[in-house]
Amino acid sequence: MNTVSFATSFGRCALAWDEKGLTSFHLPGDKGATGPQRATPDWIGSIISRVQHHFDGDFQDFADLRFDFSLVTSFQHSVYVAAFAVLAGETRTYGWLSNELGRGPSASRAVGTALGRNPWPLLVPCHRFLGANGKLTGYSAPGGIETKQRLLALERAELPIAIAPL
Repeated sequence: MNTVSFATSFGRCALAWDEKGLTSFHLPGDKGATGPQRATPDWIGSIISRVQHHFDGDFQDFADLRFDFSLVTSFQHSVYVAAFAVLAGETRTYGWLSNELGRGPSASRAVGTALGRNPWPLLVPCHRFLGANGKLTGYSAPGGIETKQRLLALERAELPIAIAPL
């Protein structure tokens, strides 16, 4: 596996990849991307630049990136692809995403679980999904809900007053 860490205005991030595509993305505080740093191919350099731009307020849509979806289940893959429909500054509920997948509200927990196992937080925008009635629920990336709040505040997402960012 190839890894690279890089500075952003949000903190130090990291990417990992193989010949199939991106295998993981790590937000600041995540120790997950370890291993020797290697020379980065142009396509990885482009992703680094786009992530830096995103954190600087030039919001990016990362749906076009080459993800190694062989690392996730087919259900997770469908959840992640559907999540790309929610752009920076927007939020939706897990139930909304479940409905978009044609599974109905009973699959909301499964959708939330899939998003919680997302190996590409930020790039696959799992932070843009809220619980029922707009409640901010757990976030599996380092910093938990506080990081989720920071990402949503950065993207200028409108949140219900009760869960306004810090």
